[in-house]
Amino acid sequence: MFEGVFVDNVLMHENIRAYPIMPQETSGVTLGSQAFYRYSLRESDYPTLTIVDPIYDNAGGIIPPGYYELALSDNKDFLILIQSKEAIAILPVFKLEKDANESKRLNNKKYKKQLKKEAKERKEVNEKRAKAGMPPDEEKVYMEASIEYNPKGAYYLVKYERGTIRAWSAIKK
Repeated sequence: MFEGVFVDNVLMHENIRAYPIMPQETSGVTLGSQAFYRYSLRESDYPTLTIVDPIYDNAGGIIPPGYYELALSDNKDFLILIQSKEAIAILPVFKLEKDANESKRLNNKKYKKQLKKEAKERKEVNEKRAKAGMPPDEEKVYMEASIEYNPKGAYYLVKYERGTIRAWSAIKK
């Protein structure tokens, strides 16, 4: 009877789960225990940003601690903090970089041949995986999101990196 009362009291609070989901990587490190993810979760196209402390602004707004997806707007003027498919904050981008070497590499004939060969091999592997009932092996895009506090200027620097694009934004404290 005690156990039933405990479960009822725990489930009354919306932010507490009786058995939280804690997936683990093959190395034994719990996902989310790192300061940031280098690769996002499979369901996401955006890098994951971990905010440890609440961030307050002068207008009384707050960004609570948690895990957020960091997305770059279509016109590349803003970084968007997303949690549960809802935009929490929109941050203006003050610096944007694109890798100029990538376009040269994509136009290289040898690299194009190598890409075709890799695509053919991936297709064969995915067919074998499908026969075995496994999900297809997808090409991963390098993604990273990080945040750090600068005490001299009293601001948080947010760094976004996905593929060949890097963007920086700041949150004034």
